[in-house]
Formats: sequence, C-alpha cells, structure tokens
Amino acid sequence: MKFALPLLACLALLPTTAPAQNVRSEMERADRCGREAAKLVIQPDVRPYWPTAGGPFVYRITTAPAQHEYRQVNLQTGEKSPAFDRAALAKALAAVATKDVGAENLPLDDLQLPADGGAIRFRAFGKGWAFTPADPRVVPDDTPPSPTPLMPPDAAMRGTRDHGPPDQSADRSPDGKWQAAIRDHNLAIVPTAGGEPTALTTDGTAADGYSPPFHWAPNSTKLIAWRAKEVETRQIHLVQSSPPDQVQPKLLTIDYPKPGDPIRQPKPRLFDLATKRQLPVADTLFDTPWELSHAAWAADSTEFSFVYNQRGHQLLRIVAISGDTGTTRTILEERSETFIDYSQKTYLHRLPQTRSLIWASERSGTNHLYRVNEVSGEITPITTGDWNVREVVRVDEDQQRLLLKINGQPGSDPYYEQFAWVNFDGSHFTRLTPADGTHRIELSPDKKWLIDTWSRVDQAPVVELRRATDGTLITELARADDAALRRQGWQCPERFVAKGRDGQTDIYGIILRPSNFDPAKKYPVVEQIYAGPHNFFVPKAFFAHNHMRSMAELGFIVVSIDGMGTNWRSKKFHDVCWKNLADSGFPDRVAWIKAAAATRPEMDLTRVGIFGGSAGGQSTLAGLLHHGDFYHVGVADCGCHDNRMDKIWWNEAWMGWPVDASYAANSNVTHAAKLTGRLLLIVGELDHNVDPASTAQVIAALEKAGKDFDYLPIMNSDHGAAESPYGSYRRAQFLIRHLRDQAPQ
Repeated sequence: MKFALPLLACLALLPTTAPAQNVRSEMERADRCGREAAKLVIQPDVRPYWPTAGGPFVYRITTAPAQHEYRQVNLQTGEKSPAFDRAALAKALAAVATKDVGAENLPLDDLQLPADGGAIRFRAFGKGWAFTPADPRVVPDDTPPSPTPLMPPDAAMRGTRDHGPPDQSADRSPDGKWQAAIRDHNLAIVPTAGGEPTALTTDGTAADGYSPPFHWAPNSTKLIAWRAKEVETRQIHLVQSSPPDQVQPKLLTIDYPKPGDPIRQPKPRLFDLATKRQLPVADTLFDTPWELSHAAWAADSTEFSFVYNQRGHQLLRIVAISGDTGTTRTILEERSETFIDYSQKTYLHRLPQTRSLIWASERSGTNHLYRVNEVSGEITPITTGDWNVREVVRVDEDQQRLLLKINGQPGSDPYYEQFAWVNFDGSHFTRLTPADGTHRIELSPDKKWLIDTWSRVDQAPVVELRRATDGTLITELARADDAALRRQGWQCPERFVAKGRDGQTDIYGIILRPSNFDPAKKYPVVEQIYAGPHNFFVPKAFFAHNHMRSMAELGFIVVSIDGMGTNWRSKKFHDVCWKNLADSGFPDRVAWIKAAAATRPEMDLTRVGIFGGSAGGQSTLAGLLHHGDFYHVGVADCGCHDNRMDKIWWNEAWMGWPVDASYAANSNVTHAAKLTGRLLLIVGELDHNVDPASTAQVIAALEKAGKDFDYLPIMNSDHGAAESPYGSYRRAQFLIRHLRDQAPQ
C-alpha cells in the first residue's frame, strides 16, 4: 500500500492567475455551444425501404426536428415524389388504431409500395396494416413483412470488414464419428456412438500441454490440435486510494505483459486417425510465433495451412503442412526491414474450389490485394496504384468480384474513404463514390443499388442514391442543412495542406477557430496530438462540434495534423515511426503550423501549446523535450512515456523485438532533463491501459533533473483521466494560464 503515498503527496492545487470560476464558466459556455451546434444542423437522416417485386425505392427523410416525410424515387428517371398522401394515411390510421397520428411523424415500419399502385403495406403500433390510396382507408393486414432487412443509416458499412471465412475448427469430426477432447493436458478422441476414449498423446503436462481449437480434415482422417509451453505472465498492481465502498485503499492486480516478456506460443500438432498416432511436424518455418492465424484444411484434405506472424512483425508466412507426411512448405512470404502492419492490413480470404486465396500486402509500397495460387505460390496483383485498399467489404464469389473500401482517390485528400468494385482478376475496377469527401455506403439486399453518404469537415453530409454496379448517380436524396448554425457565427474547420520535412510530401490537417473569432486579434495555437502508428487521426467527416472545438472556444486556435509515421499513406510514410516513436511526426507538424501561420497572422507562434492522451501524452512530452523551441506549454495525459513500460502488442508492433537500445533512446525518461516549457502531467490512478508507473518514472526523472512541472493524479480514474470533469477543467486552466492569460516565461 505504500506505493500510493507519493501519488497522494503530489495532489496539490496548481497556482493560477485565471480565477477558477472564470475557467469553469468558459468551459460551460463551450459545452453549451456544442449542444446548441448539434441542434442547429438538420441532419439528412435517410431510412431506406428497398423495393420488392418491382416497386419504387422509398425512403423516409427527416425534414425538421421530430418531423419526417416519405418519398419515392423512380429508379429509371431519378424523379422524386411523395410516396403517398401523408395526411390521408394519418387520418385513416388514427381512425382504426384509435391513437393520435400526426402526418408529420408517421410511425411506419416495413413499408412496401407495390409496383401497380395498389395497397401500401406497413407496420405500426406493433401490427400490420394496408392502406389503399384510392379509398382512402387503412385495414388490418396479416401479410408477412418483406424479407428485405432494414438497416439503420448509421450502420451502413460500419464494422462490416470481411476477414474471410473463420478458422475451421470444431470438436466433432466431419463424419460425426469422433469427438476431440483434452484429458489431463493430453489429446484424446471419444467415439460419439459410445465407447472408451483413445488417447492420442501421453506426454502433455500442465507446463507443456495440448489444447483446442481442433481442426479436422474434411475427410475426418487427420486432426490438428495445438501444443504450447505455459509462461508466467507479468502482473502490475494498481492502488485504488479512495474506493467508494470502503475507507481503506484497495490493491488491484492485473495481467499485463510488456515488451520483451515471454509469451505463450501454441504450435500445430498433426494426428493420423487411421493409425492413432502423431505425425512429426518440424516447426522450422514457424519457430518464433507471435500468432498463428487463418488456419484451415484444403478441401481435399491434403494440406493444413495457416498464417505465421513471427514475433517482431518483420515476417509473415503462409505455411502448409502435408496431411499425409507432416512435411511443411512455404506458400507465400512477406518480409520487411521495418515492420509488417499485421493489425490493420493482414487479410486472407480462401477460395477453396480453386485452391487459391486473396491476400493483402504492402509489397508495392501501398496496401493492395493479390491472388495467390496455394499450390504453386504464384502471385497475381488484383489492385495496383498509388492508393490503399482499406477494407474488403464484400467477397462476391458468384460474380468473382470484390467490394472494396479504399483510400487515395487521385486529386483528393488521400485519407478519404471511398468504395469500388474490382474483379478477382483485377479487371473492371469501378469507383462507386466519386464525390470529393469521405464516404460510407449501404447496399440494397439485391446489390443493385446503394446509398452513398459523404461529407467533409467543411461540407455537411450529402446522401445520394447510386447504381451499385457502376456508381451512376440516380438522384440526390438529401442534404444536411447547417444554415442556422452558420448564422450563429459558426465557422467550419479549415482544411490545410503543407509540405512536410522533406519539402515534397503533402501533410494534411485542419484549423479550428472560436465562434467569436476576431481576425484582428492574435490567438495562441494549441495542437491536439495523437500520433499512434496504427491509424490516422485528423477528422475527415463533417462535425458541428467536438472536443477540439470545445478547446477552441476557450480562446485558442486549435490544429490537428497527421505527420509522417501515422498510417494509411505509403509504406515509406508509415515507416518513419519504426523504432522512432519519439519523432511523432514533429518535423512535419512544426513545418505545417509555420506554413499555416505564414498566411494567417491571427496564429501567434510565440504561444504554442500541445495536449494529448495515451500515445498522445507520450508525444506531448516528447514535443516539449525535443522541440522546446517551438512548443511552450503541454498537457500530457496517461502517457506511455517509456515503451518498455507499456503493453506488449502495441509497442512491439512499432518498436520491434527483442527489446533493444531504441526503446531507451525513445523514452521520455531518458530525455527528461531537456524540459524547458511548462508541463502538466495527468494520470488516472486506475489506468488499466497504460501502466501508471510510466508517468511515475518520468516524474522521478524530472525531479532528479530539478525540473519545474505540475502533476495531477485523478483518483478512481482509468485511462483518459484528462477527459474526466476535473481533469478537463485542470487541463483547460493550465493552457489558459500559460498561453492565453500570460506570456510564456
């Protein structure tokens, strides 16, 4: 329990020149601005009712708060018209349902408009109804609802990434005769018809045993199980100093492996059911796994294959094991001198009938798809170009084509998400979403039509109906109305592009100004930073308000930038982060901010601040340590300040394995003595994501170097403590005090 005492001893109020009540009042005003901003935008809330039996396309659209109407579209001409007489339907429905029904907010579900102009069917108040416009009257209707699913508009193509068929694993053999089981750490098979189990192994122990998942060959003659030596998992201890249910502190212990720690490494073991014996399999081709995944048998039971991700993430290999002999071979191999982005870009979809697979790789310098012959290993490109395949949304094996989410349309922001079809052989690449913005789509159940919703930070959402085969525009369905918001003085974020450190590469970011912005004044510049290599982070879609705008409302110009080392540009752009997380893209960020300020005199570069959490907290402090001549004030929340202290997977992904001198070279602890600016460190005492000791260790280094800084632990808070009400208040107070209300010292 003694660990908690230093944390509590540092919990002291920061001195301030800005009265606390003023800061809270300004934050409350910013929050009010946010709440009002959202209300002032009429969003294009479109709910489709896809046509059946040749009927028209019908959609419901929000026209005002709590009001909507129903429209239909002639799919041949694109002509729009009211789907029916709303007032007549409302009156007729109210008469039979004996409920109040408003024409402006009809509660209709499973809506079906026939092609012949007959009865309109729908559900309301939990019952089925039919409305005949010619009468007009509503009668009960028991016709089963259309099988066409209704997808909420905000679910369109979100979380639908196709990862290919799941690993083929099951306890029972395909012929139904055997059940695989683990008995005392050994593998056994049990006759499903009854009888004694047969032990296939006897050498398993608690320290080195066999385990599921089980993979049966399709002909039930072979079985794969896994064996792994157990390892001791590192644990960290958190002290909850002020638990709400008792006076005394609590000690919490969680499993938390860190870079360089031993990991459990399951490997496949092959068994022949005819002889009831194990066939030896040499692990030469997969000797040091981080992970073995995408495991499956060939349809003819000749081979079992999987993806081997070697620890250190510089080698990916598709390995095949002969079902008859246990010999191994390499189907395909990817190597990198830096890292392979396995968490975002590994993709495999098997095509069993042709013994081929679809595979993603950055071997060309950008992420693309390849067709791989599993027998010969021959690799044929499916997509090529100076852009990235972001996701495989749909694999249409009948039509031999892929629906892709892509980044990087020529002449546009390379981060915008767009969609395209391409055939398995790479032919007929067809972009479906041409508008200059970032997109999400919803396909009709018959895959003939799609709804495309697109926007930019400076363009409110637009919803279009397009032909799904080639992207031909049928009609614009709706467009968000932000006029009321703009009348209140709201300014959309400004998109800005400048050259990075090399003088050639375009760096993208946005600039946000307060709603009471005065171009005659000069404003401190505050950068919100998150430079995690797993993604990019500058918003691309429209937003009326977010946390960056809340910060701007406190009297700052706020910027957000994606520098080199972040994801979804080229492999070369991404590789800057390799064993180099302290870089955080700062040479690009500084160049970008200076370029913006050169033509925007309101940006005062004598007062530049920075804030971020987690990896952004690490970068915030790195900015002060390595670029203290530019960044003057920083608030670092829950930072992973030394990558040896943080979780294993994230840090080994970008810093490599084994742990080497680069970890120390990138640590904020190592460079703590370089601090020159104003620093506030925030940490949640119950942070399960980043070990709070990482912040404690950088504090120790700062104290040893005799540096002035401020420290704020947030009691009972987990990761992201600066987003708590008190944490966000103290962060705002610190930035206001040192950037807005007094000049840097």
